[in-house]
This record gives sequence, C-alpha cells and structure tokens, in this order.
Amino acid sequence: MRTIRRLYFYLVSFITFEVVLWGMIGLLRSILSTSEISAGGDALAQALSLTLVGVPIFALHWIWAQRASATDEEEHSSSLRAIFLYAALLATLIPITQNALALIDRTLLSVSDLDPYRAILGGNQTWMDNLIAIALNAIAAAYFIRVLRGDWKTLTDTENFADVRRLHRYIWLLYSLLMVVFGTQQVIRFLFYIPPKILGLVSRDIFVNGLSLLLVGAPIWFFAWKTCQNALLQKDERDSLLRMGVLFLLTLGGVATVLSTAGNVLDIFLRWALGESMTPSEFMSRISGAVSVGVPLGIVWAYYGRWLHHGIDTFGDESRRHGLRRLYYYILALAGLVTAFIGMALLVSFILDVVVDRQLWSADLRSRVSAALATLIVGLPLWLATWPPMQQRALSQGTSGGFARRSMARKTYLYLVLFASVIGGMVSAVTVVFRLLQAALGSEPLDVTGLLDSLQLLALFAIVLTYHLRCLRADGTETARALIERHEKFHVLAFERAGSGFGDAVRTSTQKHAPGLHLTVLASDAEISQEDASARAVILPSDLVVNQPEHLRNFLAAFDGTVIVSPLEHPRILWSAGAKPVEATALTLRQLSEGQEVRQSSGGTSAWMVVVYIFAALFGLQMLIMLFSLGISLIAGGV
Repeated sequence: MRTIRRLYFYLVSFITFEVVLWGMIGLLRSILSTSEISAGGDALAQALSLTLVGVPIFALHWIWAQRASATDEEEHSSSLRAIFLYAALLATLIPITQNALALIDRTLLSVSDLDPYRAILGGNQTWMDNLIAIALNAIAAAYFIRVLRGDWKTLTDTENFADVRRLHRYIWLLYSLLMVVFGTQQVIRFLFYIPPKILGLVSRDIFVNGLSLLLVGAPIWFFAWKTCQNALLQKDERDSLLRMGVLFLLTLGGVATVLSTAGNVLDIFLRWALGESMTPSEFMSRISGAVSVGVPLGIVWAYYGRWLHHGIDTFGDESRRHGLRRLYYYILALAGLVTAFIGMALLVSFILDVVVDRQLWSADLRSRVSAALATLIVGLPLWLATWPPMQQRALSQGTSGGFARRSMARKTYLYLVLFASVIGGMVSAVTVVFRLLQAALGSEPLDVTGLLDSLQLLALFAIVLTYHLRCLRADGTETARALIERHEKFHVLAFERAGSGFGDAVRTSTQKHAPGLHLTVLASDAEISQEDASARAVILPSDLVVNQPEHLRNFLAAFDGTVIVSPLEHPRILWSAGAKPVEATALTLRQLSEGQEVRQSSGGTSAWMVVVYIFAALFGLQMLIMLFSLGISLIAGGV
C-alpha cells in the first residue's frame, strides 16, 4: 500500500515537474525570442496554461514527498525516491547537453559559411532558445543536486541510492560514448570526401556536425568514465552486475559492428579483385561508410574489451569469473558459427549454380562469390578462435573441466545450435520432399538447382547437428561419471531426534539433488564411529542446535568440517530460510560435494530495482540497435 502511494506521488511529481519546466521555457521563449517557432499568441497561451496548471499540482505532491522523506526513514531511503531524483537530473542535464550541442553546432556552421539548418540538432532554433532552455534546466538541476546531496548526508541505508546512482552514471557513459562514436564516424566519413587540392568543399556539414558531437560528447564521456572508474575502490562497484553488463554490451557491440563492417570492406575488395570495374576513388567511396563505422567501434571494442577482461579477473569468486569468461566466449562462438554457416551455404550454392546450370561469369556471380567468401572469412576464424578453447576446457579432467561441462553458457550454446539445426534441417527436408513429390505428380518440372540447394542446406545442418550432439553426449557421460565419483567420496552425517522423520526427508531430497552422495543418518543419542567422525559435513535440524546431547556437543566442538542447519516447522517459530528448508539443505550439500561456492538465498533484489535494471537493459539494447542501424544505413550509403 505504501509503495503504491509512494509511486503515485513521485510519478505525478515527475510529470508535473516536466510540465512546469518546459512550460516556463516556452513562456520565456515566447517573450524573449524573435524566432517564428516561438512567436504568436498560441505559443504564449500554451506555455502559460502549462505553467499555471502544473505549478500547484507539482507543489502539492512534491511537498508531501519531502515531508514524508523527512519524517520516515523508509521513505527517505526508498528506491522510488532515488529513481525520481536521479531521473530528474537526467531530465534536466540531458536537455542542457542537447541545447549546448545545438548552439555549438550552429555556431560552427555559421563560421564555416554553411546554413545553420544543416545542424544535427536545433537547426531551426536561435541562440536565445537554447540559452533559455540551458538556464532553466540548470536551475532545476542545481536544486535536485542540492536535494540529493542532503539525502546522501542523512541516509542510514544507502543501498537503494547507490544502485540507482550506479545506473545514472552508466546511462551518462553510454549517452556520451554514443555521441563520441557518431562524431568520430562523421569526421572519418568526411575525410573520404576531402578533395585533392582544397579541404572540405564537399559535405563540410558532415565534418562540422561530427566535430560538434566530439566537442560536447568527449568531455562528458571522460568525466563519466572517470567517475565510474573511481568508484571501483568500493567492492560493491567492482562486483556490480550492471557494470559487467555495460562492458559486455560495449565489447560485443563493438565486435559485431567491426566484423560486419570488415565483411563489407572485404566483399567490396573481392569484387574489385574478381574483375569488377572500380576506380580508386569509387572504391574509397564504397568502403567509406563501413570504415567510418568500423574504426570508432573497433576502438570501443579494443578499449572496453580490455576493461571487460580486467573486470572479469577481479569479479567476485573464481567460479563466477570462469562463468563470465565462458559466457563471453560462447556468445562469440555462436556468432562465428552462424556467420560461417551462412558463408558456407552461400559458397556451396554458388558452386552448384556454376556446375549444374553452367552459368557464365557475370556481375551477379561475382557479387555472390565475393559475399560468400567475405562472410566465411569473417565467421570461420571467429568460431575457430573461440570454440576450440572452450571445448578443450570442457574435455579436461578435474574440477575445472566439470564446471565447464555443466556451465549454463555451454548448455545454452549447445541446445541453441541443436534447436536451430533440427528446425533448419526439418525445413530443408520438407523442401526436398516437396520438390520431389511436385515433380513426381507432374504439377511442376523438377527444379534441379533448387533441389540441390535444399540438399546442401540439409547436409550442412546435419553436419552441425551431428557434431554438437556428439559434444553434448560426451559432456553428459563425463559429467555423470565425475559427479558420481565426487558424491561417493563426500561423506555427510545427518543427525535427528529418534522418530522425527528428519533423516528420511534429508535422504530423499539428497537422492533427488545429489544422487550417490555418501549420507549417514544417526540418532542424536547414537554413538559416532571413527569412520563417521571423518565426515566432511554435518546436517543438524534446528531443534538439535539449541538442545544438544553432551556427546554430540563434544563432537561438534572438535569437528572442523561444514555444519548445515536445517529449520524445522514449528507453530510459534517463523524461519526466513525459504519455503523448503530440506530442499535447500540438499542443494547446499550438492554445492559442497561438487566443490562449488555455497550460495544461500537472500532477501532478494528490490522489485523496483528489478524494474530499473529492466529499463537499463532496454536502454542499452536500444543503443545497440542504434549502432547496428547506423552501420547498416552507412554501409548501404544512407548518409
């Protein structure tokens, strides 16, 4: 109930704050600006209405939020308050950045004797429009910065605010880096248009727009990244999943873009090498889009890839570090496999068309073979550089090999490949049967080329399926053998009060989660043999923790292994260990017997932080899509 009320007040406060702020900006623009965009009674009326209606509503809700924060510690440290304050900062500082960019861009265009309407942003605005927006947003930002600083000084629990602040920092990092990448791309694209004698007679606006993006974005990126790096002195920042997610996003986005642009450049080069008529200037023009995108994203890949590997090396415990490395390699291996498969399919299809149809050499065949070779040359080395190391680790003996075989990243990779191979093979087989039946029934003559294309796809899918199915079966066989061996060597003692049934419940659950585990159940008053005393773990029900027999107390005092306490149901006692404590005990035993780090359930992540991380992931995904769209449009000659 309190969460819903809190959401209502902060959401209304944020919406009305934006209404009032931009109403006042519109009002001042109408009064002070002479541009047609701001002139007229309609604009003045709209700005006044937004301001007059929004001010009392904002004041009512924001004053309540401030009073609640001052009198209630839960309100003061809530995730929603942190989200509101940092969102208000974004909603004011980003417009300041955008208006500064528009002002600088138009100024540089005017100095270069170019039309200000060519500006990347705000081409139809005036300097007064931008200054008004900058000034009012700066005043609002200064107010919320003061509120935030006051909150940080008085917070007793900073976890929620720290999580949202971390997200705020990385949003600025991605936003500024995007400006730097776009600016660098524009400058490099312009360099391909430099005339031999005079610099920049053609498309100078591209250079000016790119320079403006760099002048605004580079300082912001520098300070945003420096802030993120300075925060690494805190362990929570070093082990942040958000940081790792951003580094993965930047590194993999850079890899994908660089490989796609490299394939495009290679395709153009192969077409030229195979005889396509192309002057040097035309060749440079065709590769300009790909190179201008690939160079800045290549730098992003190299720089943040290094920090990703450094972050993995210092992240959490060893098992998590290995898991993150596997995730990185398997993502690249999957991308390389898909690309190599497409390239091989295109190449075999080209060979079949040449051999069966006996087509003469033409521009179409040249384009097809160059595209096939470029795709294969890009994808195959990537797969060979990432899959064999992972396969070698999975085939190794010992604990590391067992973890590699059982890892979620490897299982996901193998089953994704198997799924795609089965579905792709099924579609190819259906196509083959359809063409044969169609010819047999006389409805259509047999299309030999189409039939062979379907057969070659079926063969390729079958090869991929067979290879990865063998890998999966080998993993399963070796994993089962290794786990049984480890379980049999791990001796566990479970104590119970006679007749309680606790031992039978533990034995049943253990056989489910850790089959073959050497488990011995003893009554609490039973004698402990020398063999049982050498156990590596002990399970105690909660009633034996507080009321132990003398000999059990002495045994536990000398025992140097792990002691696991399992809560028992009691009408007056509530446990926070989860709904199924015996199941949790069995899972803990499995982790111990397999040499894993024991991870017990905690209170869980705040629901609002889950929402925040979802929106952060969507924001990052949107930026990644923008990068891909930029690459595709520029490679296709869009800008």
